Amino acid sequence: WKEEDGVGVLGRELYLKSLGIHNGKRRVRGLSSSSSPRVCIVGGGPAGFYTAQQLLKARQNAAVDIYERLPVPFGLVRFGVAPDHPEVKNVINTFTQTAQHERCSFHGNVNVGKDVTIDELRQAYHAVVLSYGAEGNRSMGIPGEDLPGVFSAKDFVGWYNGLPSNKELHPDLSFETAVILGQGNVALDVARILLAPVEMLKETDITQNALEALAGSKVRRVLIVGRRGPLQIACTIKELREMVNLPNTRADMLPADFEGIAEALKDLPRPRKRLTELMMKAVKEGGDDKAEKCCGFRFFRSPVEVLAGADGKRATGIRLALNKLEGSGESARAEVTGQLEDVDCGLIISSIGYKSIPIDPAVPFDPRRAIVPNEMGRVQDTAGLYCSGWVKRGPTGVIATTMNDSFDTAHVLIQDMEAGKLDLSVNKPGAQAITALLQTRGVRTVLFSQWEKINAEEEKRGKSQGKAREKLLDVDEMLKIAWS
Repeated sequence: WKEEDGVGVLGRELYLKSLGIHNGKRRVRGLSSSSSPRVCIVGGGPAGFYTAQQLLKARQNAAVDIYERLPVPFGLVRFGVAPDHPEVKNVINTFTQTAQHERCSFHGNVNVGKDVTIDELRQAYHAVVLSYGAEGNRSMGIPGEDLPGVFSAKDFVGWYNGLPSNKELHPDLSFETAVILGQGNVALDVARILLAPVEMLKETDITQNALEALAGSKVRRVLIVGRRGPLQIACTIKELREMVNLPNTRADMLPADFEGIAEALKDLPRPRKRLTELMMKAVKEGGDDKAEKCCGFRFFRSPVEVLAGADGKRATGIRLALNKLEGSGESARAEVTGQLEDVDCGLIISSIGYKSIPIDPAVPFDPRRAIVPNEMGRVQDTAGLYCSGWVKRGPTGVIATTMNDSFDTAHVLIQDMEAGKLDLSVNKPGAQAITALLQTRGVRTVLFSQWEKINAEEEKRGKSQGKAREKLLDVDEMLKIAWS
């Protein structure tokens, strides 16, 4: 507790007082054998809200505070879900009900690990749940990946979805061909946004900047590249069907990539079988020759180098290694054959996965798996600390996967309360202590009622343009409206 830490004597006194400590001794007044459990959740995305929802439902006296780095809630539901998938965003209504619950509070504009430490949160709460997701990118690890013209799918999605940190991305869409590396749902979302008629997007909550850029886009051909084969493609059938049926776009697949696939169909699980049959249908029908745009699926290929133009200043192509599979089914491995293939393109998007990052040195972190090491959501060797969502299991699955995962963590936490593994005999001050501490550090929080001012402004701006909303892109502007 030093002045240079950003906490003066006043801050220390306020914080200790709210913890019930005076002159170095804890005061405990009028405590029952079990006080109301106070739980802190770090991260206001799906994992955080689902964990809160289950805790509030299962433990009738629990109080839950959610801390979020941005002034706005909902995480990847707001910034990751494609603008033309509004039905997926309906879960925001459920999250809003949770945030408005009398035993729940939301505190935006708080960067946990920087504005307040995990240890400080653990002093103020009976339990802390890490639900902050995966804001890092997996690197391709190839020469040229840092050249202009190469983007991560996370940043590209953040650009068209209004993530403040990606507002200055400005991708150059003046080239005819784009290559997307990876074949999961995010890759297909990006391909669809690049190729969709602008009329399909103009009433969504896509940012106006992105809409204008896409309206002037010269991209006519998108290749979605995967290192393994059709039987290992990572997307779901909904996204594939949308891609195959996209207006004025021909789905292009190479018949050679599907040799021997028909014989394997009978042994596939039903979801995989339906997915494969849809691709085989696209191969057989060959697509609409009159379509002006093309979406090509390329299998058995791995990126080995981003190729630069003669001046070396930007990406103008990508070199792919051709692969063969060793083994079969989901566990099949891609092995290089030694053959190479160069593809000319002006836009390269790496969609090979998100990655969680450590936010506080006091929290164990597995750098290889990029998760917080845990046993069923209990953080390794750290009593009272839990995790849920992507930081718990890695960046996989859909929103329903995160819901189930977060419910599991909530159940484990409640089990620990009931088994006496968390000391509920001590009153904890929760947000009272943390907001006092943040105040001394010059950090002002955004409450859920203040987020609703931002929400109303976005809907108002969207209505004037015939859109669902026009997202605010500048954090300072968000804060000005929230605190007005």
